[in-house]
Amino acid sequence: MLTVTELAWFALVALALVLTPGPNMIYCISRTLCQGRGAGMVSLGGVAAGFVVHLLAASFGLTALLLAVPMAFTAIKVLGAAYLLWLAWQAVKPGGLSPFETRQLPNDPPRTLFLMGFMTNLLNPKVAMFYLSFFPQFLHPERGQLLQQSLTLGAVQISVSMAINTLIIFFAAGLAVFLNRNITWMRVQRYVMGTVLGLLALRLLTEKRAAA
Repeated sequence: MLTVTELAWFALVALALVLTPGPNMIYCISRTLCQGRGAGMVSLGGVAAGFVVHLLAASFGLTALLLAVPMAFTAIKVLGAAYLLWLAWQAVKPGGLSPFETRQLPNDPPRTLFLMGFMTNLLNPKVAMFYLSFFPQFLHPERGQLLQQSLTLGAVQISVSMAINTLIIFFAAGLAVFLNRNITWMRVQRYVMGTVLGLLALRLLTEKRAAA
């Protein structure tokens, strides 16, 4: 089983993911600003359903792969750390976009809102890469129960994502106005996220070298 410390580190990675600009956040904010908080929450429900599909696919796939090809475990861990560094660069590079640069959307019924949230997340490559690249950083084949470990990590990630996105939806209008008027704050947000992602990548790479 996973320790509390390991789950805390993973929750930090999940937090960095949800605070990094992406299709899910932009879609939920746009829906909230166009149709209100209710529409934003229905859209978020669809996003959550998309997370479940990603989680199940990655958990069963990684479990099968790591049991069949043990040497793949190290390779996936290194690739995951490299991906973290890439995300860190995307956050701090010149010309980075604000996650609150929303778009106008037509008013849609709840069923459409849910399906659009679901498809937005299902087709989000950042989520797929997160599960496939980051889960192995925290899995321990020697402890057994890889599938249970993966599902536990997924539960943590989905909980963090839903909690943060709910807060963003409830304060979307105020946050969008404030942040769009305060360029300095947006720069701080980008550099903080970049620093967190970079430090996590270095930790993972250092841990890998120490274990070699």
